[in-house]
Amino acid sequence: MANWTVNKPMGASLYVPTTHKDLLEIANGVKLPKLRSVIFCTEDAVADRELSYALFNLSMMLENMDPVGVLDRFVRVRNPEVLERVLAMKGVEHLTGFVIPKATRENFDAYFKLVRQTGHLLMPTLETAEVFDEREMIAFRELLRAPGVVGRILALRIGGNDLLALLGIRRPRNMTIYRTPLGSVIARLVTTFAPYGFRLTAPVFEHLDQDALLDMEVQEDLAHGLVGKTAIHPYQLSLIEMHYRVQPTDVAAAEKIMDEDSPAVFKMGNSMCEVATHRAWAQAVIQQANHFGTYPDNSMAPNSDG
Repeated sequence: MANWTVNKPMGASLYVPTTHKDLLEIANGVKLPKLRSVIFCTEDAVADRELSYALFNLSMMLENMDPVGVLDRFVRVRNPEVLERVLAMKGVEHLTGFVIPKATRENFDAYFKLVRQTGHLLMPTLETAEVFDEREMIAFRELLRAPGVVGRILALRIGGNDLLALLGIRRPRNMTIYRTPLGSVIARLVTTFAPYGFRLTAPVFEHLDQDALLDMEVQEDLAHGLVGKTAIHPYQLSLIEMHYRVQPTDVAAAEKIMDEDSPAVFKMGNSMCEVATHRAWAQAVIQQANHFGTYPDNSMAPNSDG
């Protein structure tokens, strides 16, 4: 099992259909050496007629995959039946975990009972009509907080395209997802789940020729407290993860906040730092800097005034 913890920084995860011809090379970190995590998809990215081949291809990958990978490897299963089939494959123990599609309070147990004894981590995807019902999301949150369950939830993934489809909308080409009806939905999901210890990741950005808009959207993802974003093409990985690097001034402030000798409130960089309220932010900044690095100087940061 890969060495993931539920608090490890995430960044960009690449979706790869399990029909891909280079599945094994990707899983072993040969094909895309800068990739940090990959999600092999058996669901929406695979047509019904291709499912048998997709699962065969996945089984061959798992059987020949390096036991200790250089990246973290997940499988997005299609349904509980596919999860059961994948769990029976040789080498499945070397996966980090599974992405649960269209996860709801009603179907979660059908998935969880299959992995209860395996130790795999889970990433339920919020992408059904229930997402628009605040009371339903609160009930789902309480189910996920149950002992024995909460420690297995790495993050909740927000399925933007499925949610837009429910509204009869496709993502516009000239504005971020936060300018659509999903902007308020994402904000509400954050306030519903994040205070209770759950992390959330951002929807995919489906346009491969809109770098400036992707740049803007990732900044808005981070402003909403989302900890990762799904990439649909290797080209997007560096564009996403450049935003997860940390400004040196933020690292300095975080270290000062974590210093036991610091006063309860102090000024740094013309901003107020309050140890009691900013400690969680400081811990996250230091961890993020250790994982993704820092900008050479503040002038290199996106949207810097320098």
